[in-house]
Amino acid sequence: MIKENLNRVQENIRNACARAGRKEDEVTLIAVSKTKPVSMLEEAYALGVRDFGENKVQELVDKAGQLPEDIRWHMIGHLQRNKVKYIIDKVYLIHSVDSLRLAEEISKEAVKHGVTANILIEVNVAGEESKFGISPEDTPGLIEEISRLPAIQVRGLMTIAPFVEKAEDNRIIFNALLKLYVDISRKNIDNVHMDFLSMGMTGDYEVAVEEGATFVRVGTGIFGERSYRITE
Repeated sequence: MIKENLNRVQENIRNACARAGRKEDEVTLIAVSKTKPVSMLEEAYALGVRDFGENKVQELVDKAGQLPEDIRWHMIGHLQRNKVKYIIDKVYLIHSVDSLRLAEEISKEAVKHGVTANILIEVNVAGEESKFGISPEDTPGLIEEISRLPAIQVRGLMTIAPFVEKAEDNRIIFNALLKLYVDISRKNIDNVHMDFLSMGMTGDYEVAVEEGATFVRVGTGIFGERSYRITE
């Protein structure tokens, strides 16, 4: 099942790139493996997947300890400041930074561990109250503040678009994030390298690719419906 699903997702990404006049290697597929057992990640790994996304710190740490070291782990869920120390030297990219206080904690732990933390700023483009993320208007100011911190580097932007029946309905969201990304890139802020645009999930990643995504985060489309552990 995973092989068929992965092939289908990769083909859809190729087609979306072709429609947008982009090169396929401009887009990296993150297999969102939250709640999935290690055996399923091993299967995806055997098929060539090297980028995995997790929502929970403990789950990321547990899986990182059991899987090959060449995996690039992406923290895509909300990150609490008191959990930063557990993942700072394990993650390739933190997608969900939306406050100066969190960035300061990441910077502090990165200095302590002798690493440089690469982060994305999570932007709540749609203004949904149920979602984390900073407003588009406040994003440039936050980035300028974070840029002054040691051992942390802003690499781009991320958003979680609304759940919609038609993927096309989120095109306006993705296009707005792309415009913000371009505007910030043009500011040439020191210590800010706008390389990555993380947007699009199982239901709308093709539209996100057409609008400039460099990372798409696909879970159900690869692994099937999520399974939640039930404790008795």
